[in-house]
Amino acid sequence: ERIASSVITCMDARIDPLPALGLGLGEAHVIRNAGALATDDAIRSLVISQRLLGTSEVFVIGHTDCGMLSFDDGPVRSGFARETGHDVDLPLLPFDDLRASVARQVDVVRAHPWTKEVPVHGLIYDVETGRLSEVS
Repeated sequence: ERIASSVITCMDARIDPLPALGLGLGEAHVIRNAGALATDDAIRSLVISQRLLGTSEVFVIGHTDCGMLSFDDGPVRSGFARETGHDVDLPLLPFDDLRASVARQVDVVRAHPWTKEVPVHGLIYDVETGRLSEVS
């Protein structure tokens, strides 16, 4: 059976995206990172999923109570630099609006020249109920 879907979601352990989407184990490629961001590496995995493995639908799933909503990049990076003695150019990419972030990631996926023109859905997973709501 062919895997039809790709999912970009957060690394948060409370998210179980497959049952929420009505999918079983082995029915989607799940790409995870802090904040469910369409970063270069997430896009790399998505392009491989689509172009080499034939997936034809994408879900970008953010979630309620996301830790990426809880800090500012600059002060946290400065603290890490003080702790480690190294200032590294590693943006942490927090955001302050969950819906806007999911919508922005959908736009990034759709706009990338190597991603296929397929349905791309923006969703928010409620960590309390396990329910998904659509981001328009």
